[in-house]
Amino acid sequence: MRLNILITLFAAAGSLTAQPITQLPYSPSLDTTSMDTSVSACDDFYKYACGGWNKKNPIPSDQASWDVYAKLAYDNQRFLWGVLEESAKPSPTRTAAQEKIGDFYHACMDEAAIEKAGITPIQPWLSQIGALRNLNDVARYIADQHRLGVGSDLLYGFSSNQDFEDSQSIIAFAGRGSLGLPDRDYYTKSDAKSVEIRAKYVDHMKQMFAMFGDDPAAATAHANQVMTIETELAKSMLTRVELRNPHNLVHKMTPAQIDALAPSLRWRDLFHALALKDVKTINVVEPAFFRVLEQQLHEHGIEEWKSFLRWNHIRDASDYLSSPFAKAHFAFFGGYLRGVPEMKPRWRKCVELVDRDLGEALGQVFVAKTFTPDTKARTLAMTKEIELAMESELKTLPWMSDKTREQALLKLHSIVNKIGYPARWRDYSSVVIKPNDFFGNVERANRFEYKRQLAKIGKPLDRDEWRMTPPTVNAYYDAQMNDINFPAGVLQPPLFDPKMDDAPNYGNTGATIGHELTHGFDDEGRQFDAKGNLKDWWTSRDATEFESRAKCVSDQYSEYTIVDDIKINGKLTLGEDAADLGGTLIAYIAWKHATGEMKLEPVGGFTPDQRFFIGMAQWACGDMRPQLKREHALTNPHSPEEYRINGVVANMPEFAAAFACKAGQNMVRPRACRIW
Repeated sequence: MRLNILITLFAAAGSLTAQPITQLPYSPSLDTTSMDTSVSACDDFYKYACGGWNKKNPIPSDQASWDVYAKLAYDNQRFLWGVLEESAKPSPTRTAAQEKIGDFYHACMDEAAIEKAGITPIQPWLSQIGALRNLNDVARYIADQHRLGVGSDLLYGFSSNQDFEDSQSIIAFAGRGSLGLPDRDYYTKSDAKSVEIRAKYVDHMKQMFAMFGDDPAAATAHANQVMTIETELAKSMLTRVELRNPHNLVHKMTPAQIDALAPSLRWRDLFHALALKDVKTINVVEPAFFRVLEQQLHEHGIEEWKSFLRWNHIRDASDYLSSPFAKAHFAFFGGYLRGVPEMKPRWRKCVELVDRDLGEALGQVFVAKTFTPDTKARTLAMTKEIELAMESELKTLPWMSDKTREQALLKLHSIVNKIGYPARWRDYSSVVIKPNDFFGNVERANRFEYKRQLAKIGKPLDRDEWRMTPPTVNAYYDAQMNDINFPAGVLQPPLFDPKMDDAPNYGNTGATIGHELTHGFDDEGRQFDAKGNLKDWWTSRDATEFESRAKCVSDQYSEYTIVDDIKINGKLTLGEDAADLGGTLIAYIAWKHATGEMKLEPVGGFTPDQRFFIGMAQWACGDMRPQLKREHALTNPHSPEEYRINGVVANMPEFAAAFACKAGQNMVRPRACRIW
């Protein structure tokens, strides 16, 4: 994925001046006012290209980060805000889809009703937990929560996915449950900051338990019980780097085998609750997690597990409850962990939730009003040019043997390009949405989606499905589907600008297309074949050659500092760093081919090559708060924006030539890395 995905957090009064809009504002894909030409492009190209933007666009007080992608997402949300305001008005001309998204939005905006409800919406769950008497009761409760779609990762996760070894088959998957802190490393690291975070987390749990009626002594005991259980479970989980190796995630079992692994979870009761009648295979993503979970179920008493279950519901539901609970939730997860001073305005929260839960219904309106056939055609044409450039590179790559090259070309030619929106829109007609039941709407939408996922088990693969909604400002490559996906939301100015010449468009959107394409051949994606199966199609010599070149990239980025004394984990960010480098190079080659014999003149004092690289850099203009940088150091597979630009161009002689950079300057690495 191209974007650091953490631009949506929480909700109630923000600093951005906001009003609904009926037309998206225009921003050029190359903006000279966003530059700071007092800085040498050869010393710090990121500041040269983005210094002006960052000065003009400080992080808003309701955001953890702010960048070009986030600003475009904000503008898209303002547009959707207007759509939802109109859809919420009763009218005989409203379509069924408009009524559904309008009623969801109306219920979300009805703060008076939400305040009046207090904790009533989750009281039935808390009462059920209070009545649990033994492990069998716990297992049945978890099964029922999965059935309701409320706790699909409560204690453990259970859903569907493509079989790693047969991408045409959808099978059941069982995986880790959710933790309260952002990553397992928060529970295992011993540095002073990590110790502080854990203490603050326990304090937050104490506060929340007290708000739900516990006396101080009970709140303290329950918080400590949860922390003990979460810590033991966290230790059993794979690290983020280990999760990048898909071979670590394949452990197919029969129902009898998974029952032997964790018998206390009563798997047959789960299958019965979920109406799964003929489950033959379950891929257990992390068997070690389930072994430890089974041990913990017996090492802790029923009262401790009731504390754990209560906390999971409190944590997950608080943002949907009345303001005291939402504010307390934000104070820790938004304010302390990510350094955000203020909550988001209510309208943003509600737009985000409609997009999350009824995204393709909302997306139909967005596409009809913002995404032209010409934009789709131009994006497809650019994609084809970039694929041709990739094909040319693969055919002439000096370190790759013909045997591996043949399979690489087969995979490239098998990639499906999805642009704008799905071929078929999702049907939400079975989702009951009421204009006066916000919490119930969220619950029923979650239940619909969970049932939809479970229904895939044993069914033919739907290759037309998307994992992002049309208004989303992002893009992705799916290794098992072997497709690249560009929602309409990301194909708007300033990221894709029909008014601008090809140089910045290829530098920006073209490099993003190349980025997603390269993911099919990064350290993770290269392990899947043309059909999306986890299959080794490399000769051992070629694999060694790839790993040597990939190590160059990993070592380079591991030298960069994120915040304080924390360095980038180059092994975690390798896939994205390699995609940034390969995607930019391929886009540059494609742009040169597309413009061919055309005589390109300078524009605004910048040569065509300079305009390509400035356009490439300006997608990444922005910044994030130190607290979020610290979190991303552990959890985010993307490097910070400045290194996603400087780290790439420092490896490209084409950039050095464009800006007349010399050996010894910061943007010219003595030993350039190159994979593709």
